[in-house]
Amino acid sequence: MSKVDLNKIEEAVKMILEAVGEDTTREGLQDTPTRVAKMYAEMFSGINEDPREFFSTVFHEEHEELVLVKDIPFYSMCEHHLVPFYGKAHVAYIPHDGKVAGLSKLGRCVESVARRPQLQERITSTVADTLMEMLQPFGVYVVIEAEHMCMTMRGLKKPGSKTVTSVARGVFEEDEVKRREVISFIQMS
Repeated sequence: MSKVDLNKIEEAVKMILEAVGEDTTREGLQDTPTRVAKMYAEMFSGINEDPREFFSTVFHEEHEELVLVKDIPFYSMCEHHLVPFYGKAHVAYIPHDGKVAGLSKLGRCVESVARRPQLQERITSTVADTLMEMLQPFGVYVVIEAEHMCMTMRGLKKPGSKTVTSVARGVFEEDEVKRREVISFIQMS
């Protein structure tokens, strides 16, 4: 995929500001298009990443029980309104044949998938599917909790409301006891 075109973003931001009736030459707005372009380049950096790359190195450990990294903070942009949504992800898997990933790789995967115009549901399933493909575990369970600015700033205007999505793969899809176990660990403070 191509690099971010900062000049094009700057032009577009200037046009939006003019379209809403702003004077883009006034002091507070003169550098806004440049700042927004740089911010978008950072916020959408995941477009050019493949989250599978974080699992190119795995380790072998005699462990075939639950691995859970919870409360992974993330920020994303709603693809419907281009406003932020943010929250935390909980990512769990049960290794198969002792194949484990570095714990930071789970957070990097979440971040990579979130840093693009996105839907919360897609982040949840993409993270789960990436782990299933790359680690081939007995199962994966991903829960994401997020607050969407498109619900708090406009439309419904309900600040503080959270959206929760979850995806179960493998043993977590089939085994109610395993699913309840991971949910209980996620709910622990």
